[in-house]
Amino acid sequence: MTALASPGATGTGRGSRVKTRGLRSSARALPLLPAALLLAVFLLGPILVSLWGSLTNATLSGSTAVASDFVGFDNYIQLFKAPDFPVAVVNTIVFVFFSAVIGQNVLGLALALMMRSGNRVVTAVVGTIVVTAWVLPEIVAAFAAYAFFRDNGTLNAVLAVFGVEPVSWLFTLPVLMVIFANIWRGTAFSMMVYSAALSDVPPEITEAAEVDGASGFKRLIHVTIPMIRSTIGTNSMIVTLQTLSVFTLIFVMTGGGPGTKSTTLPILAYQQGLKFGELGYGTAIATIMLVIGAVFSFFYVRALREEVSS
Repeated sequence: MTALASPGATGTGRGSRVKTRGLRSSARALPLLPAALLLAVFLLGPILVSLWGSLTNATLSGSTAVASDFVGFDNYIQLFKAPDFPVAVVNTIVFVFFSAVIGQNVLGLALALMMRSGNRVVTAVVGTIVVTAWVLPEIVAAFAAYAFFRDNGTLNAVLAVFGVEPVSWLFTLPVLMVIFANIWRGTAFSMMVYSAALSDVPPEITEAAEVDGASGFKRLIHVTIPMIRSTIGTNSMIVTLQTLSVFTLIFVMTGGGPGTKSTTLPILAYQQGLKFGELGYGTAIATIMLVIGAVFSFFYVRALREEVSS
């Protein structure tokens, strides 16, 4: 006759299994503890200090440089009332969208496709030119772009050969010029990411689509892009966050001018926090940038998660 286990014994067994499972999970997470501590110290710590600084009236000089006072959200209220802030926000969105989300993504994918199907000489020359712009130090790339677009620069010299009058590009179209410069500077990263992704696309799938009569454009839209969609999302998130923090390129080329025509949030944070010495106010601008980057990351990660789950 089979003995029946008592309810108490069953509960005890279930409890011991849950406890054992919890111990195993803790043991697996233990090697991650040093990395978590490093993230807390070098990532979370500076963020919390920055948030606190944005709530104070800290300055580079004067009495508040030694002992700042808590002012609550006064810096943010002053920031939202400032006429320069909406201009900087619009310039930042335009700069990030057209130079990162559109420019680097589209051109990087186009170059990756060309290098995959083009002849070796063309791909070697194009790859060398594009990658050289990426490996240059940012300050060197910024001065090179400035030398190209300035009044007596390379672009006007080339146009003069064809009888075109020189144009003050950095004065009349400053945002467009820094967009072009950032696309030139950062496209190599997207090109290499997409080249790696395209190499993982099974050739038999594209060959089957070609046999079915699909043109090159249809194969790209209906076969290639769906297969590298997660890579597109990941690359878009990376280049967006990188472009959001671009400072040196804009500072060297235009300094945020003329006036505020090319002032972005990093330029505005530098001007207010370091040039004018208002550390608390400048830190509030940096905090707004942190929030914008977090919003971008949230939507990108959510889209990637939906892509993986589907």
